[in-house]
Amino acid sequence: MPHNYIETLLGEWSQQPNHLGAIILRVGLAIVLSAIIGWDRSSKRHPAGLRTFILVGITSVFAAFCDEYMVTSMQVRATFLSAADLICLATISGKTLLFSSKNQLKGLTTSIGLFTVAVLSICIGFGMYTYALIGFVTAIACMACLPTLESYLKGISPQFEIHLELKSRNQLLDFITAIREFGLHLDDIEFNPAYANTGLGVYTVKLTAIGQNLHKTTHDKILEALAALDCVAFVEEIK
Repeated sequence: MPHNYIETLLGEWSQQPNHLGAIILRVGLAIVLSAIIGWDRSSKRHPAGLRTFILVGITSVFAAFCDEYMVTSMQVRATFLSAADLICLATISGKTLLFSSKNQLKGLTTSIGLFTVAVLSICIGFGMYTYALIGFVTAIACMACLPTLESYLKGISPQFEIHLELKSRNQLLDFITAIREFGLHLDDIEFNPAYANTGLGVYTVKLTAIGQNLHKTTHDKILEALAALDCVAFVEEIK
């Protein structure tokens, strides 16, 4: 399949930057692809939703329009606006990453999704429909299929991370002693400052199941055993 397969099917008009039909096609396609990816993020209750993704798509496709005009009509040799668009978006996306009160990184997939929409829209703006659609299908497939695979791999891994709330900070040694008796190895433990004034001892704990009787035990069963400890107020796996 040639790299310009879709462009050939559409015809020469789709490659003409000043053709009204080509402009409408590119803007419309950028909006549709951005909306689909934005809907996926919005349906999962992420802060950057449909409007944000569509605006990123529109901005990026018009940045490509301007760059194409400057290259063809003004003999400019570099695509400044498209590069600036990606740099600005990368900066904004990076600042949206947050750590929750349980030390979970939030917003990473959404940030990458915004960057993906920008790159796809720039491809569309330059008339690279085949590349844009292949990239879009690949991105959607990743978002649809990989969470299930990722969840499965985490579920069978002997290593996992938990959010732990002890009834008292003084009971940390009791908890460590108990998990060693269970056959769990303490890889790392970090106090969570978000709960500093609650009176609870709240930690993010990384564990590895090393006991022979734990190799085929699910994480849920291990968490049930940990939750039954007298010193534990609450425990859950960080996924």
